[in-house]
Amino acid sequence: MFSINSVLTASCMPVIRAYSTCGQKNRVPAKYLANTGRCGACKSPLPPIAEPLAVDDALFDEVVQNAPVPILVDFWAEWCAPCRAAAPEVARTAADMAGKAIVLKVDTEKYPQFAARFQVRGIPNFAVFFGGRPVMQQAGLVSHEQMEQWLRSAAPVSA
Repeated sequence: MFSINSVLTASCMPVIRAYSTCGQKNRVPAKYLANTGRCGACKSPLPPIAEPLAVDDALFDEVVQNAPVPILVDFWAEWCAPCRAAAPEVARTAADMAGKAIVLKVDTEKYPQFAARFQVRGIPNFAVFFGGRPVMQQAGLVSHEQMEQWLRSAAPVSA
């Protein structure tokens, strides 16, 4: 476990997460998003992130470079019907894999540089990263079971 206040440094970009019990907003560095922490106000456990996190380019890079767990990235756009159909599967993956993986969402309309950077030619498009590097990428609608399998296969086997 970590204490929110003890892990903040000037070199990290924290994610602001509101704790549901007391309403306190906590700053959680990207590398601790998959960990259980403590609320800075009430000291209750702050669970790992269990929902997709919308990111910009800076936060994307921070999470991908520093997270100790695999990351699923959903490249999507609001106008895309298959992307909207994939959203519940992406959300379920985030909930099912909380503490074992992180799920990011990149709006390709808002951040078109991502589409170019990762050669996204069709959406929805899913990519898995681990250790700062891409592991796999696939376009098209898939089930949460498939997304979870990608994440499990990206993680190193622990002895």
